[in-house]
Amino acid sequence: MEIRKKSCCCSSKKQNDCTVYGFEAQAQGGKTLKLSDLKGKVLLIVNTASKCGFTPQYAELEELYKRYKDRGFEILDFPCNQFGGQSPESDAETTQFCQLNYGTTFPQLKKIEVNGEGATPLYKWLKSEKGFAGFDEGHPIGKKLDEILSAADPDYASKSDIKWNFTKFLIDREGKVVARFEPTTDLKRVAEAIEALL
Repeated sequence: MEIRKKSCCCSSKKQNDCTVYGFEAQAQGGKTLKLSDLKGKVLLIVNTASKCGFTPQYAELEELYKRYKDRGFEILDFPCNQFGGQSPESDAETTQFCQLNYGTTFPQLKKIEVNGEGATPLYKWLKSEKGFAGFDEGHPIGKKLDEILSAADPDYASKSDIKWNFTKFLIDREGKVVARFEPTTDLKRVAEAIEALL
């Protein structure tokens, strides 16, 4: 259920040399996924939820996966229940829901936490590499999220925490974080960024 750091270069003084390959993830069923096994691929890492207003993005993510997987693209899907309790099911139930409703075929890993004390080392690193830069202007849900988050923490925008479900990190073929997309970002923009790295 946890992503752990195993002799990751992030713990050394060479912070700029750190890549995603220093981390491991737990797949469903208990198998360990070494992210170093994905060297050379373009990765999209996303925290997801099954009962969120953004949940239909699963269909768009699957389209991206089918379009680019044969060119060296991979999606790593991490369900997370930290935002409004919108991913309450077990790992197996979440996967079944996504496959039945959105036809997903990309890997879905074990549920994790992305913020707070329980945040996994991978997500701590991702957030340190690319902080929050605001929701997309004019997006109605973005405005609503801004209102909700501002009411809870007036300084929320200055912090790198994940703000909601379906935040995405794009990793290049060298294992570096090159972009962070908030859930309000049009998936066409994400597709363009992926295309540029392939």
